[in-house]
Amino acid sequence: MSSENAELRKVGLKVTLPRVKIFNILESASEHHLSAEDVYKKLLEAGDDVGLATVYRVLTQFEAAGLVLRHNFEGGHAVFEMAGEDHHDHMVCTDTGKVIEFCDPVIEERQRKIAEEHGFEIVDHSLILYVKPSKK
Repeated sequence: MSSENAELRKVGLKVTLPRVKIFNILESASEHHLSAEDVYKKLLEAGDDVGLATVYRVLTQFEAAGLVLRHNFEGGHAVFEMAGEDHHDHMVCTDTGKVIEFCDPVIEERQRKIAEEHGFEIVDHSLILYVKPSKK
């Protein structure tokens, strides 16, 4: 049994050809953040006959099952990335829309301390920095 089939079954999803194809695109994409339209274009380029509505439906199912994360970055539409064990934050270029992932232990520790100082424990968080190229 292939790894994508096992992943789909593990989260309770029936293994269908569109789900396997979409899972493979998300897992193997060089860009980590893809819109439904990006996935659809990659399917078309590969000669796969999967409709855009199916792509949206499968991505929503993947999100509900915890396989992917949906991000709604400001000024753009939803993009999806594979859910992973590694936490990271994002920078989004306001000029190009490029998404840069980063992790900074100092920022993570500071957030934890701020929550603790206010009597809380962080259960989840999202940090998005909107950036533009610096003028040097």
